[in-house]
Amino acid sequence: MKKRSKNAEALFTRSGSVAKVIERLMRTAKISVDAALYRLSHPRLARALFDAARRGAKVHIILDRRKYELTPATRNLLANLQLPIRLTSGRQGRYAKMHHKFAILDGRVAIAGSYNWTTESEEQNYENLIILRDPEQVKRFVREFKALWSAAAERQTL
Repeated sequence: MKKRSKNAEALFTRSGSVAKVIERLMRTAKISVDAALYRLSHPRLARALFDAARRGAKVHIILDRRKYELTPATRNLLANLQLPIRLTSGRQGRYAKMHHKFAILDGRVAIAGSYNWTTESEEQNYENLIILRDPEQVKRFVREFKALWSAAAERQTL
């Protein structure tokens, strides 16, 4: 499932559960979890975000506005979690995608790849996830998240 080095690991759904690895990593977060996700409908991963917040980590989520509006499963899943969520679109406006799929844990680990946080990605698709621990690379994800968070709008009840 993984190819591991000190600063990076590559995971593939072909070889095992990426969701389990994300859950394990989220359990280690003590300070913060910042996630920019095109899609979020995997109940266990949503629960892992909630559990991180309950443990005291500051959790911030940015989702693609259009995908959020078009996906009742995501809205229903997140309705009761009381997590700070902002919505945004891509660079060309409302019909462009915020297509990121990354999270930053405690400002020290970044996870990114093709893997959407959905049951389809986990159970049906060939997907990948890279775990980065290189401080310079993680900082790049932190800067991108901060820029997106600043530009994104707070979630409104639909």
